[in-house]
Amino acid sequence: MPSHKELANAIRALSMDAIQKANSGHPGTPMGMADIAEILWRIYLNHNPVNPLWFNRDRFILSNGHGSMLIYSLLHLSGYNITISDLKKFRQLNSKTPGHPEYGYTIGIETTTGPLGQGLANAVGFAIAERTLSAQFNRPGYDIVNHNTYVFAGDGCMMEGISHEVCSLAGTLKLGKLMVFYDDNGISIDGNIESWFTDDTAKRFESYNWHVIKEIDGHNPFSIIEAIEKAKMVTDRPSILICKTVIGFGSPNKGGTHNSHGAPLGENEVLLTRESLNWKHPPFVIPKEIYNAWDAKKSGQYKENKWNEKFISYSQNYPDLAAEFKRRLKNDIPNNWENITKNFIKNLQKNPLNIATRKASQNTIEMFGRILPEFLGGSADLTPSNLTMWSGSNPINKDISGNYIHYGVREFGMTAIANGISLHGGFLPYTSTFLMFSEYTRNAIRMAALMKIRHIMIYTHDSIGLGEDGPTHQPIEQISNLRTIPNINLWRPCDQVESSVAWKYAVERTNGPSILILSRQNLTQQNRTYNQLENIQKGGYILKDCDKKELDLILIATGSEVELAVSVYYELSKNGFKVRVVSMPSTDIFDKQDKSYRDFVLPKNIKIKIAIEAGTTDFWYKYIGNEGKIIGINDFGMSGSTDKLFEMFGFTVNHIVSVANKLLIK
Repeated sequence: MPSHKELANAIRALSMDAIQKANSGHPGTPMGMADIAEILWRIYLNHNPVNPLWFNRDRFILSNGHGSMLIYSLLHLSGYNITISDLKKFRQLNSKTPGHPEYGYTIGIETTTGPLGQGLANAVGFAIAERTLSAQFNRPGYDIVNHNTYVFAGDGCMMEGISHEVCSLAGTLKLGKLMVFYDDNGISIDGNIESWFTDDTAKRFESYNWHVIKEIDGHNPFSIIEAIEKAKMVTDRPSILICKTVIGFGSPNKGGTHNSHGAPLGENEVLLTRESLNWKHPPFVIPKEIYNAWDAKKSGQYKENKWNEKFISYSQNYPDLAAEFKRRLKNDIPNNWENITKNFIKNLQKNPLNIATRKASQNTIEMFGRILPEFLGGSADLTPSNLTMWSGSNPINKDISGNYIHYGVREFGMTAIANGISLHGGFLPYTSTFLMFSEYTRNAIRMAALMKIRHIMIYTHDSIGLGEDGPTHQPIEQISNLRTIPNINLWRPCDQVESSVAWKYAVERTNGPSILILSRQNLTQQNRTYNQLENIQKGGYILKDCDKKELDLILIATGSEVELAVSVYYELSKNGFKVRVVSMPSTDIFDKQDKSYRDFVLPKNIKIKIAIEAGTTDFWYKYIGNEGKIIGINDFGMSGSTDKLFEMFGFTVNHIVSVANKLLIK
């Protein structure tokens, strides 16, 4: 049987060889954390390389994702479908081994990491999902949801502000199955961190109510095992294992320095490292006995088989629970979904209410929540303003089997945690804050879009319409900025009907996140025909039109500005102009419609178009062309009442009619 050092050195050798061949990468982390990884993966981690998606596997997250060759080496050695050829293509175009771990791209990767701290945040979401799902589905003798979340994190993760947000909440929630290995090597890209990071990390995590284990020798297997055993004995708090390691361990000249952090060791140093580690094998060659010792296929399949047997018995004793469990893991919509939701939306149209779209959203959550137990909602300390709770909401902060999270003032952390909840499976998370504070969440939004995961983000108080709070809280550029993120569905509905359609579309979407932009102020519900109601889901549709064939002008509006456009429509129509109003609650969905539909809604021969949206103007030029006009805001807003602000910035019927007349009468 190979020794621990030989097994760990296999990680080091593969990592430095792949990085050297690519002439790019970060050897320091995989070489420094190889001993911890060997102990965790070979002794403790429950997983099955034959079926990497086995539900009850432990989740492993490499938060310091720049050390990606560590996890690629682990996957290869353990028996996953990552070959030596894949390792040789490290960081190359279209390889299975990209520069940072990517979810949905490389089998065995639980989440995309690289932006430091977010992997740790995702892990908190994994741990929340595991505990809440277990409380909802486990029954005496049937712990079908019972797994751990393990995280590797480095100094950079600890410096990032998001780590404070999420680790504080994790301690408050007492997430006992979350274990973080902190690679305390004292080095970052710029060098020794003692000049810019002197936190007492142990005291910090003790203040968060974490179980803290200090002074672990990260290169001593007995010290690592002892620490893990201590951590496993504490089940009412998350654990952080502070491991002293040497970055680039084994490299005679670059180990322990920032020179091993983010660049290949160099051919000569690789040779010297081989000698230092007593690794006598050529590049990318692993002896059979080491492969055999690492191979987890047989043990993993055994563990999954035992779980499958338990689940079969569970299904016999609790058939309804088992069926619901499987439905939720598959992200399947309930059978009665289509009829219930369509009838709900039709009834809203028949029974108009002039309410804020944030309230319309809450009414929809109230309806949808009854048939979607997978909802796990939350707000960053703005629940009474975002209106994200419904009559069936039950905070997990008090009842771990609940369906709502009070995240506190942690917008970035909330969004990244919810990404982890989504990735874990079994829940559809929705999160919320003011639209202005989406600025804090932006990188986590981008990560959700990049990973193509289900996550509904609710942003209320969507414009200067929030009034007296002033320019610090009035979003101007945020909607346009969010629209530029690939794979985002963004909705800005104009009334309760469009709000419910947006929610329905977001729930049904399985290949990416959705954003709902909602108003604080009440909005007038629009009249619609059945065809118009059906066309809302196309992102843009004709809301008002003229009887005559030739149009003079098209008004395009979103959200609270739609009712303004309709009022302008009536004024211009009285003056004999032939006008169309297009409500465009989702520009990205409209852009995905076939050309014939888009040209029908916005004919190219109609040159005079006016776009109306209380935000930055540049986005709208692609719809109005050079001869149109945009009624928008390219300033930061002001403090004042909603009516006064809309008047000041030109969002009045008289002003827009005047603009239209200047375009039409030449």
